[in-house]
Amino acid sequence: MADKSEELVLDRVQVKKAVQALQAFLKTKSTPDSLLLDESQHLSLLFTLWKIPKQAQTIRIPLPHGIRTDTDEVCLFTRDEPNMTPDQTQRFYKKLLAERGVKNVTEVIPYKTLRTEYKPFEAKRRLLGNFDMFLSDDRVRRMLSSHIGKHFYERKKEPLSVNLQSKKLALDIQRTIQGTTISISKKGCCCMARVAHSGMAADEIAENIESAVSTVVTKLRMKGPLIKIIHLKSQSSVALPIYTSNMNHLTLLEETQKQARAAMDAKRNSSKQKSAKEQKSTERNTGTEEEIPQLVPIVTPSKKAKLEKQTKKGLEKAPNPTGGKKAPNPTGGKKAPNPTGGKKAPNPTGGKKAPNPTGGKNAMKRKSKRTKKAV
Repeated sequence: MADKSEELVLDRVQVKKAVQALQAFLKTKSTPDSLLLDESQHLSLLFTLWKIPKQAQTIRIPLPHGIRTDTDEVCLFTRDEPNMTPDQTQRFYKKLLAERGVKNVTEVIPYKTLRTEYKPFEAKRRLLGNFDMFLSDDRVRRMLSSHIGKHFYERKKEPLSVNLQSKKLALDIQRTIQGTTISISKKGCCCMARVAHSGMAADEIAENIESAVSTVVTKLRMKGPLIKIIHLKSQSSVALPIYTSNMNHLTLLEETQKQARAAMDAKRNSSKQKSAKEQKSTERNTGTEEEIPQLVPIVTPSKKAKLEKQTKKGLEKAPNPTGGKKAPNPTGGKKAPNPTGGKKAPNPTGGKKAPNPTGGKNAMKRKSKRTKKAV
């Protein structure tokens, strides 16, 4: 909500002068046709805020003097009653409005009829052009945005929700129809609200302006000074300023910004000092601590080297079965007797050489010559 300590006071005399000047300008621009048809232009307030809002918001503004005539067409969207057809639902709500004394609503459209009969684009455009204002049952308000289309919002004719179960239904609908709304966007710092029409008296327009400004100031969800400038304008005129904020607010903004910057600088310096102290403490701790020796991996010898070492050790340690003495000779140191009695063994061939089965070398040469001649 807005800061209630801020006081926005309008100069009633200045507002009335601006209204009279605007009415005089519109009379000079009017044509005989417009006078015969009693065509009046809308008068709107243009609010310029000090900063862009962080959240979008729609504010309803009740006005002491209605800005709509009895000839304005108002359409009401209702929910579908259980166990009723769309025609029966339409008759049911028309009867309810008549019993409660509501006379401003000219047409009742159930939700099912809106989905079926007004589904094409051309049907939606005709519906938008046939009525000046749209109301909706608060029980189906959230479901309407996907069916009515974006043109309702572009023309600023989006349905306003009404509680049809209220005991003061006639008063609530009358306030909604005769009041106005303002849409505050988070994309810019300017917003506009329709507060009167050119056919109203100057005093009535001034009262509506004061009521609209006070409502916006109290319901706006922002902190600090809110409104910078307020202008009054019509559809075809220039904007006339009726309120300008005190420029001392700029000095307050500068002071608050300086304080914020000083606080940020102090935080940064403190964080830097803490980091420097931590670095010094870590350096001291690392200097006092003993150095940890590094572990050197042990190189394992190859399997062959291990086997060689083991065999050498085994040979060196193996015991001698003779106890270091020579083995005894079974013959008692004497030579073994010769069974032939010292004589040579007899030759079975009688001392002659055995015959050569191959016939000697000459036989081999003869065979080789025979083979060559055959080839």
